[in-house]
Amino acid sequence: MNNLKYYRTKANMKKQELADQLGIHQDYVSMIERGARRPGFNLAKRMADLFGITVDELFFCSIQEQNVQPEELI
Repeated sequence: MNNLKYYRTKANMKKQELADQLGIHQDYVSMIERGARRPGFNLAKRMADLFGITVDELFFCSIQEQNVQPEELI
């Protein structure tokens, strides 16, 4: 599970813009979004920080899980 594309497009950011901010190649961003590559923890943390979310939210939670309201859990 990988939400990078979701958060990148939600931020109106192009792959090249994200790559430039992270100091990586645009193709690497594409590979991460497709699940062909996994970033190391430091890069994953920088990505999550950029979007104001946790690494778990970016790579391990589905978008639907993140939108559950507390009263729905009762």
